[in-house]
Amino acid sequence: MPKLHRMPTPPITELTLRAREIFRLVVEGYLETGSPVGSKTLAGPGGVNLSSASIRSVLADLEGLGLLAAPHTSAGRLPTDAGLRLFVDGIMQVAEPTAEERLAIESRIAAPGPIEAALEATSTLLSSLSSGAGVVMVPRREPRLMHLQMVPLAPDRALAVLVGEDGAVENRVVDLPVSLPPGALEEASNYISARLAGRTLAEAARAMRTEIDSGKSALDAASRDLVERGLAVWTEDAMQRRVLIVRGQANLLDESAISDLERVRSLLDDLENKQSVADLLDMAREARSTRIFIGSENRLFALSGSSVIASPYRDREGRVVGVVGVIGPTRLNYARVVPMVDFTAQSLGKLIG
Repeated sequence: MPKLHRMPTPPITELTLRAREIFRLVVEGYLETGSPVGSKTLAGPGGVNLSSASIRSVLADLEGLGLLAAPHTSAGRLPTDAGLRLFVDGIMQVAEPTAEERLAIESRIAAPGPIEAALEATSTLLSSLSSGAGVVMVPRREPRLMHLQMVPLAPDRALAVLVGEDGAVENRVVDLPVSLPPGALEEASNYISARLAGRTLAEAARAMRTEIDSGKSALDAASRDLVERGLAVWTEDAMQRRVLIVRGQANLLDESAISDLERVRSLLDDLENKQSVADLLDMAREARSTRIFIGSENRLFALSGSSVIASPYRDREGRVVGVVGVIGPTRLNYARVVPMVDFTAQSLGKLIG
């Protein structure tokens, strides 16, 4: 992708109608084919009613404004990152998701199961619909829990089964102390369940630690030890939770990528750095609607010349709980993908409640 021109980008209203039309055709042609668009194409069927010489003059003017660039020896032009930004902000007309796409998104999100499964399905679906990589940032807000049951697995291990208010179930293995007295598992389970109800795991852990440290709990030494072991496992688990789900990297290896394998390799390397991707998506958390990061506008994907379309999703109180989006080459079909990401974010918000 051509590097961003350094001069200020003019507003779309400063372009003549002729320049605006030629600019639109170049960008739309590039987004459709991934190839430079030349004067012969622009003068052909569906183009503009001008001579090739007049078209070349306008193309040169647009290049001088930093909106187009001529790659290597090609006679055609490609939009720069600045040109794509101008197109997205000033010319593009979005195409709302079709009824089939809406149904596919809603049904995939509403499928029974834990929230993580819905988020993973959402990421996979966005990838297939957009031909890019689908990304979903897992909500930072932990689910509120309802019940815990410890089930013995072996003399030195038990399975802690956590049940959330939303019906989600999580299993964690807890190491048991040597010679655990009979009834200690049940006592610890009852103690924790009584303090879990309606709280997140972090809130319940704080309450239990405060109560145990102050000596106000009625637990015996063995049960206290069991609760502490459980808290240690759950705290460690919470710190290692995935914050990002990325699916569909293979979509980035399309036919157009063959001539630009270095860019694709750089993009795939970027996607492996999930924390950096999560940091980038975090920038979309404060947006009121879908945000678009084009090419060199974001440092993470500057080398690979890639774009990110991301939208926050909110709970019923309007609080942002995560971000959903698509990552791909700068020639993403913005008009189609932007409303698709926005609709997906709205649908996820209904699920989160």
